[in-house]
Amino acid sequence: MTRAADYPIDPLFLRRWSPRAMDGTPLKKEDLLTLLEAARWAPSSGNGQPWRFVYGLQGTPAFTGLFDLLAAGNRPWCSRAGALLVVLSKSTRDKGDRARTHSFDTGAAWMSIALQATQMNLVAHGMEGFDYDRARSALSLSDEMTVECMVALGHQGKSEDLPEPYRSREQPSTRRPIVELVTELVPTK
Repeated sequence: MTRAADYPIDPLFLRRWSPRAMDGTPLKKEDLLTLLEAARWAPSSGNGQPWRFVYGLQGTPAFTGLFDLLAAGNRPWCSRAGALLVVLSKSTRDKGDRARTHSFDTGAAWMSIALQATQMNLVAHGMEGFDYDRARSALSLSDEMTVECMVALGHQGKSEDLPEPYRSREQPSTRRPIVELVTELVPTK
């Protein structure tokens, strides 16, 4: 499927998608740190940088611990990820007051990871299909930490190696037309 933008944007945005097919090669720690470095430079309110990450590389006990948090529907394809990542956000600022945009800011950091992965020809597939409560417990998180999502990272694999129903869905998706997403404010009297 060829993706097309309605307005001119950098091709990187169109190349970025969320494959499930990965080849099972452990991600090099240097590559993981490069992805996380991209996240480090994401914008945030008051430069609070509320994002935090917990990772496990394929073949390590950390990977197994994170894999065990996954929902059954994500396990078949995540088994071949090169790394798993839990994305967290800190809901308070360093002085203890509420950080209202912690989730929003952390979403920007996740997008930085996704775009950097695309630049590096790596897979970055974000997901909500895991046990949030068990993640909170397993990671011994304080009340100020919010579990946002998990991400499977790795080297692109072959779609034919995926079991169904994943194989038939392994292609970039389209997006809603911009007219469905944007509304101009009409001033009231």
